[in-house]
Amino acid sequence: MNASPTSSMLRALPAECAKRLMEIAREVSFPQGARLFEEGHRADLFWIVRSGTVALDMRVPGRRAAVIETLGHNELIGWSWLIAPHTWHLGAEAASPVRAYEFNADAVRAMCQADPALGMAVGQWVGDTVGRRLRSARKRLLDLYAPYGSGVDR
Repeated sequence: MNASPTSSMLRALPAECAKRLMEIAREVSFPQGARLFEEGHRADLFWIVRSGTVALDMRVPGRRAAVIETLGHNELIGWSWLIAPHTWHLGAEAASPVRAYEFNADAVRAMCQADPALGMAVGQWVGDTVGRRLRSARKRLLDLYAPYGSGVDR
């Protein structure tokens, strides 16, 4: 595919690394309500949103799934594909119609293994994403279930 790298990739990855990843991207779309993945299932793909929004959710025993975060334009959907055992830690659903770039996780992991500079850049990008998502999940769960919320003003 000859798509240009997304702005989130341009900020996070050296230009050559982003270009190489985009060469294996494929354009996909999801209707509103489509499940991209389920918590606990095999993580073999990931996406970068071109348009629309995706809700990340977490199963909560005895309750409906809690929406942890809603992601949109240029955001990375999925990080579990990089970290063994390659199973999703959350679920994801299209909150609106979504257009995205889709990446095959096996192919990207192979590229990263063959090129340590690419691997380091992708690892840093995904690691930064994981850190932001963990902070967001913690705050959201406290807001939903702690007696006094997260204690952080919105």
